[in-house]
Amino acid sequence: MSKWVIISIVVGFTLINSSFIIDINETQRINSKKDKPCVINSQKAEIWADSVLNTLNLDEKIGQLIMVDAHPTKDKKHWEQVKSYVRDYKVGGVIFFKSGPKQLALMSNYLQEGAKIPLLMSIDAEWGLAMRMDSVLSFPIQMALGAIHDNELIYEMGKAIARHLKRLGMQINFAPVLDVNNNSLNPVINLRSFSDNKTLVVEKAIYYMRGMQDEHVLAVGKHFPGHGDTQTDSHHDLPYLGFSRKRLDSLELFPFKEMIKEGIGGIMVAHLDVPALDPVNKRPTTLSHEVVTDLLRNEMGFQGVIFTDALNMKGATKYFKPGMAALKALLAGNDILLYPEEIPWAIQYIKEAVYDSILCQDELDAHVKKVLMLKYWSGLHQCQYIDTTNLYKDLNNINDQLLIRKLTEESLTLLKNDDKIIPIQRLDSLKIAFLNLEPKNSNVFYNYLSLYAPIDSINLPEKASPVQINKIIDSLKNYN
Repeated sequence: MSKWVIISIVVGFTLINSSFIIDINETQRINSKKDKPCVINSQKAEIWADSVLNTLNLDEKIGQLIMVDAHPTKDKKHWEQVKSYVRDYKVGGVIFFKSGPKQLALMSNYLQEGAKIPLLMSIDAEWGLAMRMDSVLSFPIQMALGAIHDNELIYEMGKAIARHLKRLGMQINFAPVLDVNNNSLNPVINLRSFSDNKTLVVEKAIYYMRGMQDEHVLAVGKHFPGHGDTQTDSHHDLPYLGFSRKRLDSLELFPFKEMIKEGIGGIMVAHLDVPALDPVNKRPTTLSHEVVTDLLRNEMGFQGVIFTDALNMKGATKYFKPGMAALKALLAGNDILLYPEEIPWAIQYIKEAVYDSILCQDELDAHVKKVLMLKYWSGLHQCQYIDTTNLYKDLNNINDQLLIRKLTEESLTLLKNDDKIIPIQRLDSLKIAFLNLEPKNSNVFYNYLSLYAPIDSINLPEKASPVQINKIIDSLKNYN
């Protein structure tokens, strides 16, 4: 008798992207397209940016390049501290972390009140605001999107997520992830990647990006030059990529090259040690002129906004003082310094670099102008505060709930069907097991299965030993 086991991983189904074979014509189609201009570049944006730039002093210019962290759930002291960065250091933007919709809206309005130039508001929302917020809709993760054949659904998802960000006064989503998921031991990318197939990564990312940018929310592809084949989390250390330039060109850099051709507006640079791109030992790619300016800006021709990954991460600060890391990131060619530590010191180091002609005024102005052009494209030349009326209803509307259902249904993937046992014809004649990989949590998938037939749940511990695993395998032999 054939053996059948229902396996649940995270959301109740397993997706293996490598099972999808991408037609070679799709690769040829991507490579043959004419490059599209970066979305933020326009004559009107340039005129407005120049008019604002001409009114700024040195402190205000430096401030425009800094985005600070904001945590709406923290106490009043934190709110006042972030407000002081806006008021005293003229910072140009904010990245939001854990929050609820109303808390975020109130903090956003509070911060915008103190800004001479409206602030850029950003968030990590790879699968929607639920990545950082409660009481909002959660869209499928990118690995699930990689299993969907109807790319128009991914486009609609991009638009929906963008509308949610705009409803909360945000202009930037640090998504999509463009890393190729080619290392199963990667502790930080894995499910956040579309696929282990580079062409599939590009195909899905294009539709996600277009959906957001058609709603005037900036898509930021990450983590340049490619964080997929690492076994170290850059939040805690500096990951090493020892591959040749030929390998990097053919795999890690491929999605970024193609997304630049498609007109993506933002790219985030990761903290990685890549000797093939920068010979300086243990210099993070974020702080490397060879990587940010020579490769990304000049060789690859990216004309959009370059963001650092968060500069409080150990991948950036392990070998450099926090304030100095911010200066080196700016000298490398980044436009926006995300979440730097020791902001007063960072600003002081940058000012001294200007005074000492280490950082020329024209170069500084070019970065500031890029940020101001982004603000114009995002509609921040006319600042609008967030109305909290019907906020939760707007963020949880029925149309987006139906879209999530369609996306989820389209992503379901049948991995095996020995003897064509699915669809199941005789529930009463089968003995079925459910292998639960999340025994500590309630499992919606198992609960639904149990409505139709008696099903035994077998728990696999998170750190199961080989003996435990073999014991479970033996027990499963008793099931159909």
